[in-house]
Amino acid sequence: MTTHLVIPDGHAHPDHNNDRFEWIGKLIADLRPEVVVNVGDMADMPSLSSYDKGSKGFEGRRYKKDVESMLDAQDRLFTPTKKIKYKKARYVYTIGNHEERINRAVNAEAILDGTIGMSDLQLEDYGWETYPFMDIVVVDDIAYSHYFASGVMGRPIGGENPAKSLLNKQHMSVTAGHTHTLDLATTINAAGKRIIGLVCGAYVDYTSGWNNVQSEALWWSGVVIKRNVEGGSYDPQFISIESLRKEYASHGKTKRPSRAKRFETTTR
Repeated sequence: MTTHLVIPDGHAHPDHNNDRFEWIGKLIADLRPEVVVNVGDMADMPSLSSYDKGSKGFEGRRYKKDVESMLDAQDRLFTPTKKIKYKKARYVYTIGNHEERINRAVNAEAILDGTIGMSDLQLEDYGWETYPFMDIVVVDDIAYSHYFASGVMGRPIGGENPAKSLLNKQHMSVTAGHTHTLDLATTINAAGKRIIGLVCGAYVDYTSGWNNVQSEALWWSGVVIKRNVEGGSYDPQFISIESLRKEYASHGKTKRPSRAKRFETTTR
């Protein structure tokens, strides 16, 4: 049995600090999971947004700043694990629609070909095993993707009970991000095997500026630890971003011995 750490949509943005990614790095150092899955949209890429292009809020956005913010976020995430010795986790990254903005920009403007590209994010250089947008990767009988399509039009599975809808459509354990909401559903299939559908929230600690107040109130921010993963089943643990902040945000030079005890898994 293995442990998976799932990182939802992180939206590294040049207008907001990336301290929260340090907290994930420290959690990985304490937890030492076998698998870390980033479901995408860790890079926000606001300069390539078509949603509010031409608006006052769009003014001043720059591609270079977006990329620098993403590289900084990855530096912060991976630095804590460089300070300890343990068997390195498998780092899986499913590209989200925000990173996919790079490919869409190149496809829309041929002059950008060779000037900008997904390689600017340096995902493989940091150690991520990357999968293209909408590709599905199965790890320990759990299907991961940024989101799963509801039909031939390719729209994301959503609704009031998206986790249940994922199970009904995919017929296996599945985990997605994208909606920023948290939802879990579970059932037993005809073979007597437990399958779990999970929509894993987001990982942001700032107001987006583009969403309305009521919709954003539905978001959940944090990470998900899947313990005892076997055959698609697991024991879920939901760690809010506020819990991570309390445990891992800078507290001067004072050691906090309770930290490892709180989130640790079995010693290997």
